[in-house]
Formats: sequence, structure tokens, C-alpha cells
Amino acid sequence: MTTTTSKPEARLPGTRSGSDAGRNASGDAGRGGGRRGQASVSAWLGSLRRSFDRPLTSYYLLVGSSGLLLTLGLVMVLSSSSVWSYEVNDGNSYATFLKQLTWVILAIPFVLVAVRLPHRVLRMLAWPALIVSVVLLALTQTSLGVTVNGNKNWLALGPVQIQPAELAKLSVILWCAHIYAKKERLLGDWRHTLIPVVPLMALVIGLVVVGHDLGTALVLMAIVLGLLWVVGAPTKMFVGSFLVAGVAALGLATSSAERMERLTSFADPFASEAVFQGAGWQAAHGIFALSSGGLFGKGIGASQQKWGDLPAAHTDFIFAVLGEELGLVGTLLVLALFLVIAYAGFRVARRTADPFARYMAAGITVWLVAQMMINVGMVLALLPVIGIPLPLVSYGGSGLLPSLIALGLLVSFSRHEPGAQAALRARRRRRAPVGVTAGGLSRRGRS
Repeated sequence: MTTTTSKPEARLPGTRSGSDAGRNASGDAGRGGGRRGQASVSAWLGSLRRSFDRPLTSYYLLVGSSGLLLTLGLVMVLSSSSVWSYEVNDGNSYATFLKQLTWVILAIPFVLVAVRLPHRVLRMLAWPALIVSVVLLALTQTSLGVTVNGNKNWLALGPVQIQPAELAKLSVILWCAHIYAKKERLLGDWRHTLIPVVPLMALVIGLVVVGHDLGTALVLMAIVLGLLWVVGAPTKMFVGSFLVAGVAALGLATSSAERMERLTSFADPFASEAVFQGAGWQAAHGIFALSSGGLFGKGIGASQQKWGDLPAAHTDFIFAVLGEELGLVGTLLVLALFLVIAYAGFRVARRTADPFARYMAAGITVWLVAQMMINVGMVLALLPVIGIPLPLVSYGGSGLLPSLIALGLLVSFSRHEPGAQAALRARRRRRAPVGVTAGGLSRRGRS
């Protein structure tokens, strides 16, 4: 029996076998596909970068994110307040929502004026706004003042009750921006950085503290510290101011037995039955709401905690109801929208050539972001429950109106970024009918 052995296939010099060629071809195809994938990713990133470099990027980001937050806020106020409103308004579940909607409608003209208001006219309002805010804060400690939840920080003006501390936030930013813009060339001297801003801000914060409103006092401190950072205060001064603010906040917290109890129980509201039934009740039920929401939530209107277990469900703890009804996705959406506002606000502050607009934009951004962080930290039991609303989302006209006006001013500053005015004019020309210009009919349209 003979066996045959196969001889190796003869190959000409410089040629490859079929298997080698197949492997090389597949390798070349894989490398080609990888290069095409990298090229497509690079092209997408380049397109995204060009989109963010456009003059009206900040304008669109601010309008879009603010509108979405406001719409989501109205929906959540309607949902979270329905049970409470039914109980206190003789069976009308929509009363609280309609009040919030009324505040939104009333705010629209003020926002439109803020968007179009010349900056020189706005600066003329700096001192009057600060004086009015200080007077209103002082009036809260008179017979006109109204005590709500242990804080005497409300003012009764006829049938309407307002919270002057909310108006003071915008007034403080306006006045500080005006002062720092006026002293732009002198800010290298630390004395001009501190005086007169810090003494007058200490007066405003002191008036807020007298009304036992620790949350608003912390936001005002954050605004002042943020502006000191923006104007380029020396590191030692900035750190020193931060430490002083921290010690002052701790001292204020320990000055009240109720606040001290909240300070010691927020980290673990389930520490004991006494803590859970006492100071930890609100924080614990906020955690219950968030944890039961899961990834996508129970659905709008399906919250269980709003049925009386969670205090302030439509104001300070609306973020907990939002997490219960819209889940982790909804809470991350809210945080993402605030991050968009933060990005756009600081982008405006960085790109503008007007010092006043720079300090105003930075101050407004610090205000909204700091208040959001305090509120969310409070709901997540990362901070004590100090009673502060979530901007644009929580119920309350006193907080909503200044916030919307502040965002209107941010939009105004974004319209004056380099190249923004030319882009707006070009957009108006594209929308104009054929043969019609801003000055009327064109020659071709007249003929």
C-alpha cells in the first residue's frame, strides 16, 4: 500500500497563499473600518465643537433649558400639590397649580423687559434695588412681618405675601456687579475688592439671619464668595472668606435647638425611632420617595409620599416627588438642565467684553447653581433640612419671579456676545418675507 504525500504549493517570489491573503485582507478591512469609525467620531466631535462655538449657542442653551425646567416645574407643582391643595382649598386640587401658573404669566412681561433692557438703564437700578431690598427685609421684623414655619421672613402687602429675601438675591447681584464694574481698574487692590461690597452684604445677610432664614443666608454667602472669585480676589482672602462664612453658618445652625436637631439627624434620619418621628421625618420620607421611584419612576401623579407623609412636597421637597414619579431618569434630566444653564452662564461671563455683564452673568449663575445644589443635597440627606426651594421647579411666586427675571438678564447678556447681534440680524433677514426688509419694502418689492 503506497501513501502519497502532498507537496507544498509552489509560490512565485513575492506572492502570498490564499489563507495569508485572506487574513491580511480581513486585517486591512478591520483597520479600514476602525479608521472610518475614528474619522466619523472625529467628524462628529468637530461638528459639535463648531456648533458650540457659534455666537448664539449660549442664547439657545439658556432659552431651551430654562423653558424645559419651567415646564417640568409646572407639571410637578400640579402633581405634588394636588392632595395638599384639595385639603386646604375646599376640594380644589388645582388651586396651587393655578397660582403658580398665574405667577408665570405675570413674569412674562418682566422677562421680556429684562431681555431688551439696555445695560446702562439696568445699572441705574442698582442702588434703588438694594435700598428697596434692605427696607423690605427690615419691615419683616415689624408688625407687617409674617411668621411661616418658624421663620419671620415674609411680608404681608395687602392680600399678597412676599418673601423679600428672594428679591434681595437679584438686587445683591445687580448692585455688586455695578460696583465691581465701576471699580474694574482698581480691583488689584484688595481693599477695593472688599469695600464696600463685603460690609453691605454682611448687613443684608444679617437681616436675613434675623428672620431665621438660614437657607437664603447660605445662598447669599455663596453669591458673595462666587463674585469674589470672579473678580480675582487673592487666594488667601477667598479662603479666609470661605472659612468665615462656614463658621458663621455653623454658629447660626447651633443657635437654635430645632436647627441643631436637624443638623445632627440629617446624616442618618433612621438612627432611632425618636429621630425618625422627629427631626428626621422629612428627610426620611424624602429618601423613601426617591428610592421607590426606581429607574423610570411610578408615573406622573402616582406619588405616594405626597399623600401627607412628606411635608413641603410641592415646595422644598418637590425634587423627592419628582424622583418618585419620574425616577432616576427624571432627576438626572433636571440636574443636566441646571448644568446646561451653568455652562451657558459661565460661557457668557467668559466671552463678554462688558465687565458689568461679566459679573452679573457670573453672579446669577452662581446663585441658581448654588441654590440647586443646596436643595438637592438637602433632599438626598447630604445636607441638613434648612428650607430652600428648587429654582424654577418649586412652588412659590416670590422665588419664581426673580429667578425668571435673572434668566431674562442672562439671555440679554448672551445676545451681546461677540458676533451675536450680527447673527440675530441675519436670522431676522432669513425670516423676513421676500421683498420686505427691516426698513420696509425693498426697491424690488416696490416696483
